[in-house]
Amino acid sequence: MIDFAFSTSDEITAELGLRLKAVRLSQSLTQADLAERAGISVGTVKSLERTGQSSVASLVRVVQALGLTDQLQSLFVLKVQSIAEMEQAQLAQRQRAPRKTRVPLRSRP
Repeated sequence: MIDFAFSTSDEITAELGLRLKAVRLSQSLTQADLAERAGISVGTVKSLERTGQSSVASLVRVVQALGLTDQLQSLFVLKVQSIAEMEQAQLAQRQRAPRKTRVPLRSRP
C-alpha cells in the first residue's frame, strides 16, 4: 500500500485500480461479471484495474457493483466550521479599496 500524500496522480490511480481488482477477486468475480453488474464494458474494467484510468462515472459504477459505496461517503467530507472560524475566514478575504472621488473641473469664466 502506498502513501497517497507522497505519490503522483498516476501512482494513486494505479493503486486504486489494484485495490479494486483485489476486491473483485475476493468476491470471486470475473472482469466480465463485474462489467455486467456495473453496466460498463469489460475493456473499461480492464483499463481501470490496470492503469486506474476511467471516468468518474465508471469508477462510481464499479464501486457500487462491488458494494463499496459506504467508502465513497468518507472521501470528501466537508469539515464543519464553527461560527468563529467562518467569521475569521470572512475577515481574511481581500476587499477592494474604496473608490477615489473625482474632483469636478471648474468651468472657466
